[in-house]
Formats: sequence, structure tokens, C-alpha cells
Amino acid sequence: MRDALRAGLITITGAGGDAIDAYLAHPIDGPPTGGVVVIHHMPGWDAGTKEITRRFAAWGYAAICPNLHHRDAPGADPDDAAAASRAAGGVPDERMLGDVGAAVEHLRGLGSANGRVATIGYCSGGRQSLLAGCRLPIDAAVDCYGAFVLSSPPSAIGIDWDPIGDALVDLRCPVLGLFGDEDRNPTPEEVAELDELLTRHGKEHEFHSYPDAGHGFFSTDRPAYRQAAAVDGWEKVRAFFGRHLS
Repeated sequence: MRDALRAGLITITGAGGDAIDAYLAHPIDGPPTGGVVVIHHMPGWDAGTKEITRRFAAWGYAAICPNLHHRDAPGADPDDAAAASRAAGGVPDERMLGDVGAAVEHLRGLGSANGRVATIGYCSGGRQSLLAGCRLPIDAAVDCYGAFVLSSPPSAIGIDWDPIGDALVDLRCPVLGLFGDEDRNPTPEEVAELDELLTRHGKEHEFHSYPDAGHGFFSTDRPAYRQAAAVDGWEKVRAFFGRHLS
């Protein structure tokens, strides 16, 4: 655990050469370290996600969270930016990959970097973390209850995403998946289907599901928070990163 950290807002050059906001946290001293790109949930680039980013810095990693909603509502509060993003059909996959790829390269360019980088995402970010593992040169990916991996969002949600099941054959890194048995998106049946598909493709992965948890069980500021599942989930994330980012 590192006590001395530095955290704050930076600007990175994302997809299409656009300057976007990002939140960077890293230890001030210590040996070379791996990096973690935190992909925020659909509600946005909020205080809870930045707290998660600082957690990884306290664990000894350089961590960055790019604001995927930056172009939809620059400078807006997270809720307003998320609403603007939904109104535009959600963050396009190619733009997300450009922004997350830029965050990956920013971490690899830090003087303290050991060159190894992982992604972790929550809700929509879980799906995006999994897609990053298929399309970007990363060393590990964590999917926390990612929705719409094998199915399209219903039209009522207003998000224009295609399933990414066909991309999983190109997965290039180990995956950790953390899910709740009470979740409706993804359902336990969808998690089992995803597990079977990754197994069929011979992709290294480990899935864990929690019987008394639903969607968003890591969110300490929401009624969905489940302490036992979250504590165990964090332990599994820490062990997974310890194996793949050293």
C-alpha cells in the first residue's frame, strides 16, 4: 500500500486527435509499476469512479480514467454529460477504443511505467473493457457486470451498440469477470453463455458470481452496494492485477 500519491486532472489526446479530460492518480515514489485504465460506468466520470482510480494508485499502480463523455458535454456534471451521451446514442465503440488506447499509451509513457497495462470497467465500462482486450495491446482486462456483450441494448434505452461476441475470438489478454446472480443485465444465463464462448475460443479467463448481489454491487454510494461481494471482488481484482501487471 502506498501512502504518498499524486492525483488530478490532465488532458490527453484521444480518438480523432481530440483533447479530452482524464483523471490520473499514481504513487509518488517506489519501483516501476504497471498501469490501470479505469473505464467509467454509463452514469459518467463521477466522484465514485475517481475514488476507484485513487484506490489503484494506493495499491501501487499508475491509474487513469478518461472522460468518455467529454465531447458530448464538455465541463458538464456527470449526470448531465451521461444524459447527453445517451441522447447521442452512447459512446461509439471506435471512439471509445481511441480514447482508452490513448490512456493506455499515456500510462506506458510515464517514467515509472514497467510497460504492463490493464483495463477495468463497470456496467457499460465492463463491456468496453472486454472489447479493449480484443482490440488494444493490453495485458489484462476486468469486466465488472458488463452489459450488452452478447446482445444489443433494447431500443428504449437509446444506446446504439452492436453485440461484441464475434470480437471475442480476437481476445488477446486474460480476463477477470465479476458478476451478481441477481443482475438482470447481464443475467446469470448471459454470463454462462459468455463463459462458454470464451472457453470454446480457448481464452484465458476466470468468472466469479455473487449470489446476493445485483448490478452495481461495487457502488458504495448506491442502494445496490453489497459489502461482502465488493470486498471479495476487490481481493480478486488485486490478485489478478498482481499476477498480470508485475
